[in-house]
Amino acid sequence: MSTGTTKAPNLPMAPSMYSPQYMEQLTNVLRLYFSQLDNAGPSAMSTERNGANLIAALNFSQPNRFTNVRELSLPTQTDLANLRVGDVYVDTSAGNVLKVKP
Repeated sequence: MSTGTTKAPNLPMAPSMYSPQYMEQLTNVLRLYFSQLDNAGPSAMSTERNGANLIAALNFSQPNRFTNVRELSLPTQTDLANLRVGDVYVDTSAGNVLKVKP
């Protein structure tokens, strides 16, 4: 699942005749790209059942590399100018509520 930060790779230009080196370079570029798409990054989704109710949760936290304590990794309202329409952010000035950039 892409986090929205993965960009399509620049594919190498094809030679006029078959080249094993070109094919190896192309497959390496595509392998890296698909690996980035498959990496969920700092966000993850989980579901569980509570009786008949289905509960879904999004997790946008990631462990701090020094303390190993999970920290929220969503952008805040200070990042609003850099966000795309439809991106989710935490408005810390309004009690840490989730908002969607209009």
